[in-house]
Amino acid sequence: MRFVSVDVGTQSVRAALVTDGGRFLETASRPLDNWNPQPGFYQQSSDQIWDACCEAVKEVCRNAKNVSGIGFDATCSLVVLDDSGRPLTVSPKGEPEQNVVLWMDHRAVSQADTINATGHSVLRFLGGTMSPEMQPPKLLWIKQNIPSTWERIGLAMDLSDFLTWRATGCTSRSLCTAVCKWTYQAGSVPGSDVNPGWQDSIWTRIGLDDITRDNYRIIGQEFLPPGAPCGSGLSMEAATELGLEKGTPVATSIIDGHAGGLGLLGCEADGKFPKEFSHRLAIIAGTSAAHMLASEKCIFTPGAPGPFFSAMVPGMWLSEPGQSAAGALVDHIVSTHPAYAQIVEKTKPGRRPEDTLNDLLQSMSERRGLDSPSKLTTDLHVWPDFHGNRSPLADPTLRGMICGLTLTADEEDLALLYLATLQALAVNAGHSVSGILTCGGLAKNPLYVRSLADATGLPVLLPSETESVLLGGAILAASACGRYASVKEAMLRMGGSGHVMAPQMSERSFHDAKYAAFHALLDCQRRLREIMFSGRP
Repeated sequence: MRFVSVDVGTQSVRAALVTDGGRFLETASRPLDNWNPQPGFYQQSSDQIWDACCEAVKEVCRNAKNVSGIGFDATCSLVVLDDSGRPLTVSPKGEPEQNVVLWMDHRAVSQADTINATGHSVLRFLGGTMSPEMQPPKLLWIKQNIPSTWERIGLAMDLSDFLTWRATGCTSRSLCTAVCKWTYQAGSVPGSDVNPGWQDSIWTRIGLDDITRDNYRIIGQEFLPPGAPCGSGLSMEAATELGLEKGTPVATSIIDGHAGGLGLLGCEADGKFPKEFSHRLAIIAGTSAAHMLASEKCIFTPGAPGPFFSAMVPGMWLSEPGQSAAGALVDHIVSTHPAYAQIVEKTKPGRRPEDTLNDLLQSMSERRGLDSPSKLTTDLHVWPDFHGNRSPLADPTLRGMICGLTLTADEEDLALLYLATLQALAVNAGHSVSGILTCGGLAKNPLYVRSLADATGLPVLLPSETESVLLGGAILAASACGRYASVKEAMLRMGGSGHVMAPQMSERSFHDAKYAAFHALLDCQRRLREIMFSGRP
């Protein structure tokens, strides 16, 4: 059997044709526009996104006669539509086609502060605070700043739910998006005053009581676990647009990072890696970094969003700490350096600038008589929160820091800054688990993977099938059409195998010192804030 998986990322839409054994047959991608009208504002168009999905799916299915199901994942972006399903602007400039508030948008920081000031018990399930990247503060911002859109709002949904609605006409929402980004509660917690379902009181207290009307028609009345069949399958209109058969099963969707978790957690390594899901940390290291921890138990972790019931693996609780900027930070550090053009010029066809930098670092360490490139950054340290801290500090106002800069701006200086950035991202990924699995753009960089293993002291499993996010969508499709009895079975049957990179324990003392320096940077930033803001009204 063959399945189509569609992944809507920050910069592009990707599609894949995948077998029921997890083997990829075809892939395709289409670029997406992002609008950044002012600092902190990031917008997209749902019409453009759907058109790109259709083009990519048609390409991967051009030689496929039978497709048994389709699964969607997307960034946790907010889509706003009117009662007829037409786009409503979210732009301060009023462009009608720009109706998607991108996941990384931080326009709603003050609205998130307002919500956090309520101290509502639902915040406990978010690590204690609500991020401006979640949907309630974004909705509050729209109500306060674009009343013409708010007055006409008919549907507000996560982007992945928009895709299944567009594919089927069904307005059901995924438990993944609802519990992780909207405060819906799917499970019962003994001793908690938060009951399953929507919490009327939080919406009323923040001034969004109009959301509760008509049994929450605007933001969702029916909720399904990821991988459950959505509606009656593809509508005639969507089937024609996608080039598939009417009624093809459509899986209830999932957020892109969670799709990567599904694709990763079922991967095996010949008994060299812990088998239990609860002992594994999945890191989806793309533009941002999502850290996925699944457990049979409801475990609260300060600063970490969750636990969320059935948000990724149905029937299991999920905690999801992460980093707001990961691959995006590395790209920024590298591409804005004065020596970047020289590195690009030296990069041979078929290789990436990162490969050239990795080679340069190896050469530098050998010339200096070091046993590892890691120790090149003894005097250079990075605090990576250039786009705020998602967890464990949950502080969107934190900023990036670099300590150890000189007047040098050559290729070796760029290589050192690049290495220090990778190390900062790796140090910031530590958790109490027995092993790490990783995928995404950064996972294709062996220096990042080596830094991750050495900084955490844990083995890192790299799947042979590198497109774990797309595999996650195919896993959902295989469950929705009944090929496998559950999402968990599909994960185990389609997860494939990989190889393990073990930590170099000889590097332990160096990385312990880097970790201490890492925290010293945070202490310094907090002290500087105290100095600059003391005595201010």
